[in-house]
Amino acid sequence: MRIPIHPETKVGALLEAYPELEEILIGLAPAFAKLRNPVLRKTVAKVATLEQAARIGGISVRDLVRRLREAAGQQGPEVPEPESPLAEGTPAWVDDAVVRLSLDADELLARGEHPLGRVREALEHLQPGEAVELRSSFRPEPLIEAMRRGGFAVSSHELGPGRHVTYFGRPALG
Repeated sequence: MRIPIHPETKVGALLEAYPELEEILIGLAPAFAKLRNPVLRKTVAKVATLEQAARIGGISVRDLVRRLREAAGQQGPEVPEPESPLAEGTPAWVDDAVVRLSLDADELLARGEHPLGRVREALEHLQPGEAVELRSSFRPEPLIEAMRRGGFAVSSHELGPGRHVTYFGRPALG
């Protein structure tokens, strides 16, 4: 079944409806080659939207949606560019936080384990002023959004090409 392509379209649903778009996605950003990983395909791709994927790939969501629509022979309204939710600098709570656990998302995924469960479990045991550090080769958009919805503080930064660090925490009280 063909589906409309827009920023909120889930990557997994897009690839189920349009398997031929996988190579176009990968061609747009090298980070999308990770979609060939069956664990990522079954986990992250099911919850990640095209808007989140654009941020992970470091490309414009407007261009991503436009290129995918063109390849699928689909029309749609122009997509506005969202403001980056992390345009501000590193929040003070990150500098003051005590990192209780450091995880490597790429290692977890290679073992078939999704980082969401490990981060969520660690956050349950944190005290105010403590944080979990997640290092990855991509910006973990779905995980960031899930933890924000759960009421946790989040700060994510690109350290260089293909190197990201994200902190999840409970800021110190008052």
